[in-house]
Amino acid sequence: MKIDVFFTPLGLNAGDLSGRGVIVVDVLRTTTSIVTALANGAKAVVPAATSEEAVRLTANLEKNGYVLAGERKSLKIEGFALGNSPREMTPEAVGGKTIYFSTTNGTPALVAAQGGDPVLVAAAVNFSAIAGRARTLFDERGDLVVVCAGREKQFALEDAYVAGRLVKAVRKGRRKIALNDAATVALDLTARYAGWAAALEASEAARELRDVTLGEDVAFSAKADRFTVVPSFVDRRIVA
Repeated sequence: MKIDVFFTPLGLNAGDLSGRGVIVVDVLRTTTSIVTALANGAKAVVPAATSEEAVRLTANLEKNGYVLAGERKSLKIEGFALGNSPREMTPEAVGGKTIYFSTTNGTPALVAAQGGDPVLVAAAVNFSAIAGRARTLFDERGDLVVVCAGREKQFALEDAYVAGRLVKAVRKGRRKIALNDAATVALDLTARYAGWAAALEASEAARELRDVTLGEDVAFSAKADRFTVVPSFVDRRIVA
């Protein structure tokens, strides 16, 4: 029985995750935005590794059926309807739509995790729901992988903290669960910070968002259990 955490998706291939339950985290902000969009009525989210791919995937679609969303350097991509702010994912903006989504770190991590079965999407805003699903999955498989998006191919404090909270939730009341080194470090982070807001606000990503006047996204992302949606990534589409 083992839990593995990867602080970035670098070096992962489909074979590494084949048949394993995988949870993907990019709490600031991609996975938070995905959970929020689906909770607010989006039909599905299609992650794309690049903005060019997102545009290509929508080339022959009816314009009233989809929304292009994404960011580069924290800001909305030029020509896209939405950025990567969960506060933009309102029922009016996303209800009944399929979102084609490209972000700097989060959507490439989701694409890299496609070999998993299932691939689930985690954030603070759906934490209790995703933690419950993770415990059930671990009971069924005796194995779990948490993939952090990281930040520009490096460790990201906020994602590692979420991973640690997941490890802690799955381990609760259980013995003899092996952890890889990253899972051990992630678990240690949960003792260092007083809670979601403290951990997320301390991150480099949060400082960057504050610098571009998007600090409210950090506060939104740090409020746990806003939603009960557990998104699942199947056949290139994320659905509730």
